[in-house]
Amino acid sequence: MAVNRIPLDPDVGVPDLVRRLTDDSKRLLSDEVLLAKLEVKDSVRTAGHATMWLGIAMSIGIVAMVALTLLVATLIGRVSAGHMWIGAVVTGVLEVVLAAWMIKRGIGAFTEPSYTLEDTRESLTETADWVKTAH
Repeated sequence: MAVNRIPLDPDVGVPDLVRRLTDDSKRLLSDEVLLAKLEVKDSVRTAGHATMWLGIAMSIGIVAMVALTLLVATLIGRVSAGHMWIGAVVTGVLEVVLAAWMIKRGIGAFTEPSYTLEDTRESLTETADWVKTAH
């Protein structure tokens, strides 16, 4: 394994070393900000995609549930000797259970990616550890 050695110039003074350290610190900070921006952009895109699918599911679900509500309530009402209220109650309970399942699935789409900028936090922790050991 080859080791890349940093060439040391014995004529370099403290001001040059401080300038290099300042430049490296600026570059590192700039890279950290860029990483945070990229992570936020990715998280927002993922959240937007999940929101779109949740909205589509809700729209289709509302139209389908209205039609299904009328069908099921009428069928149960006719089976229960014309008591339409029984059909409406049973259908309502079924719809609440189905809605809870759909909401759980939609929320699951939001919880999948992490919105806490894990890579940035890890990189900042590594940088802080490096700074502590450098001094």
